[in-house]
Amino acid sequence: MAKQHSERVTRSDVARLAGTSVAVVSYVINNGPRPVAEATRQRVLDAIKQTGYRPNGIARALASGSTKTYGLVVPNISNPFIASMAHALIQEALNDGLVILLGDAGDDRKRERELIHSLLNRQVDGLFYNSVDRHPYIDLIKTSGTPFVMLDRVDPELQVSMLRVDERAASCQVTEHLLSHGYQDVGIIAGPGEMLNAQDRINGWRDAMENYGLVINPAWIFPASYTREGGYQATEQMLQGDKLPRALFTSNEAQAIGCIRALQQHNIRVPEQIALVCFNGTDQSAYHVPALTTVRQPIREMAKTAIEMLKAWNGEAMLREFSHQLEIGESCGCASARPESASK
Repeated sequence: MAKQHSERVTRSDVARLAGTSVAVVSYVINNGPRPVAEATRQRVLDAIKQTGYRPNGIARALASGSTKTYGLVVPNISNPFIASMAHALIQEALNDGLVILLGDAGDDRKRERELIHSLLNRQVDGLFYNSVDRHPYIDLIKTSGTPFVMLDRVDPELQVSMLRVDERAASCQVTEHLLSHGYQDVGIIAGPGEMLNAQDRINGWRDAMENYGLVINPAWIFPASYTREGGYQATEQMLQGDKLPRALFTSNEAQAIGCIRALQQHNIRVPEQIALVCFNGTDQSAYHVPALTTVRQPIREMAKTAIEMLKAWNGEAMLREFSHQLEIGESCGCASARPESASK
């Protein structure tokens, strides 16, 4: 009969029931280093099942120097792009026999720091990190000696390993596609002004406007959080103005969805009255009504590369750059297209 949960079952208990030594039990559990006769092995396995014994993962980790666990710290898991990246990382880790502990900062810097401390105290083998803002806790992680990869662009002077997409070029391309429809009065729902990626996306929008010789109206730049609520509130603010833009570049998919909701409530049709495109689309973009024209990042490729970077960690900063992809939907004014099935 298995012991009660209040009494921790030990290897000695298993060895006593199997009629063998603790060392033999260890050989069976660890599949070595010494061979065990099949009959003895079976007795040990039966004893493990009968007692309900579970190996002490922490002790094994201390002995081996590896927990086979990574930490992932993200600003807000409700962001569809971040959720997609987290899902891809978890699946790639599982393929390698690894486990990822997810920490959601909820857009709170204090909570972000606490999460990093907690994961480092758990002796994770590495960290994937997407900071709440432009001031990530790099020194805290470096001091611990824990390998880490930044999932978003940070200041190159920090000399850290990171994944990077040229967000300025991507934003320029998707805005130029919007302008190719002939729109001239084009605004932007931007990200928070202090964030580097928000600045990249604003600059990409500016580049496209300048390439087309168009005047930039500062009143049509609406900073907002990267959320549906942010897109909704920015649109409400825009609708209070004297003149509306004919088209919009929204800085992420969540903002685009919030924007369209606000426009619908005011009986403004997309794209007939206000067209839009967005950055960082996910599989959801093609199934929205209207389907979103967006720039997408190669999430699965990036997740796989991030895992490989931690496994190959040697203390030196590594940079991996990825190409973006323009995905045409209906929100910009293009004809309806049937969404492609998402790859599994």
